Amino acid sequence: MAAEAQHTCYEGDNVHIFQFYLEHSGEHKAIVQCVNNLLAREFKRIGEGKSSLAVLGVGSGGGEVDAQILTLLQSIFPAVPITADIVEGSSELSDNFKVPENYVKPLVAKTASLQKIPFGWHIMSSEDYVKQVKTKGEMKKFDFIHMIQMIYYVENLCETISFYHSLLKANGRLMIIVEAANSGWDTLWKTYSKELCVGVIKEYRSSAEVIACLESLGLKYDEHSAPNAFDITECFNPGSCHGERLLSFMTGSDKFHESFTPEIRAGMLDLLRRKCSTEKDGKVLFNSDLSCILVHA
Repeated sequence: MAAEAQHTCYEGDNVHIFQFYLEHSGEHKAIVQCVNNLLAREFKRIGEGKSSLAVLGVGSGGGEVDAQILTLLQSIFPAVPITADIVEGSSELSDNFKVPENYVKPLVAKTASLQKIPFGWHIMSSEDYVKQVKTKGEMKKFDFIHMIQMIYYVENLCETISFYHSLLKANGRLMIIVEAANSGWDTLWKTYSKELCVGVIKEYRSSAEVIACLESLGLKYDEHSAPNAFDITECFNPGSCHGERLLSFMTGSDKFHESFTPEIRAGMLDLLRRKCSTEKDGKVLFNSDLSCILVHA
């Protein structure tokens, strides 16, 4: 799980362990592949006949997936002006994306096409952005809004989805990417919710909770799968720094072996091997399947 930092949970050391996870999980690759497969067709329909396009990224992290989305949109509508607003609670992750004066080679500066796009930066949690918009009473509308791996951090899921859905222009889409129901994440965090849902994540949600919310709101949506798996074999080697770092991220703890009792650690490791993963060629592959949900305006 990645993304928005309601309580600046991705600052300092947590940024490094998050980036370590991204390097070893293949998560961004799976998301980008899903985005590229789905959005070309969606963008053609969303942008047809429009003289400008507005995109909102909520919980954009370091902007790697945003860059792919915006570049794809530009390639389909090269002559149409595009604006992008970014909501992200982590200033450190945002610094990888935007263009502050003293930052060397931020993502926007390294991506020539992105330099043509005016960005609006909102370095705050989703909740604070919602409050700011409601206070100002200026409801800027967007053609495409994406919330990638961030719904774990919001206080009220249905209220959050309802608010961002209200910002869609006619014919727009809200894209929510979240861990799939019955994935390894879903199994781990729901089995050990008492031990794990004690930090910035108070309630674990998978695609099942998102879809239940959408249906309760009466919103039309399409769901698409984004398969992913990554090697967690080192998690079962007690002396492995690699395994310790993965386990710490996967359980949202500072240090896995210091955060839980021996009995809880043993139970988690057994669950990870037996119910959250498959074994192939001597490797333990964690089921990290994702769900991409496109909500209609």
